[in-house]
Amino acid sequence: MQYGKFAALYDKLMADVDYGAWADYVAKFIKPGSSVLECACGTGEISLRLAAKGYSVTATDVSEEMLAVAAEKQRRAGLAMSSLRFVRMDMRSLSVHKKVDCVLSCCDGVNYLTSTGDLERFFMGAASVLKPGGLLLFDISSRYKLANVLGNNCFAENGMDAAYIWRNAYDEKTKLVEMELTFFERKGGLYERFDETHIQRAHSVREIGSRLERAGFSYEAYACFTEDAPSDTDERIQFAARKL
Repeated sequence: MQYGKFAALYDKLMADVDYGAWADYVAKFIKPGSSVLECACGTGEISLRLAAKGYSVTATDVSEEMLAVAAEKQRRAGLAMSSLRFVRMDMRSLSVHKKVDCVLSCCDGVNYLTSTGDLERFFMGAASVLKPGGLLLFDISSRYKLANVLGNNCFAENGMDAAYIWRNAYDEKTKLVEMELTFFERKGGLYERFDETHIQRAHSVREIGSRLERAGFSYEAYACFTEDAPSDTDERIQFAARKL
């Protein structure tokens, strides 16, 4: 299972991510006051910041555990349900009561779409829930990153309250990277171990672009957090696609 028990540790292990700068970057693309459907929102770090900026955000994820963490953050922040609500939803089957201005996915959500068919379902679903001229905004870990930086490598971190071992295996034929994660969470004087397996696909800019156009979008791609065209060695790529 992905993002089950891991949900409770996710923010501790992602503490070095500058979500404020990430939300500021995303907001440059989205008109003030827009309605946003966020997919794969995780623990809600981007969701909360966009709602605080005045956007009306419906934030979705398939993991109930991640959504529970996000909803607790909303409660502590005192953000009204009218500006932010969390809903369990699969990004391959988008559904809304009222069309939105923007569909958003940050931090590898699209990499978890492990087939071109799933990719097309997400893009077609986004087109169906967007207003005319609406924006589909998402980033990916690049093929270069998954194949050469993460693929067939092992990473580990040992913190005071939690530790992990992260082993990856990349398949050049399928473009899939299988991530075996082993976590150790401090419980009093002992550590509890649990394991998760995550699979991501190394999509290319070309295949994403062709499927965006097939779904009725024009698009631009950027080296993430910049306005520059991506290079062959950029590790994260941002897409901004406009519904035609």
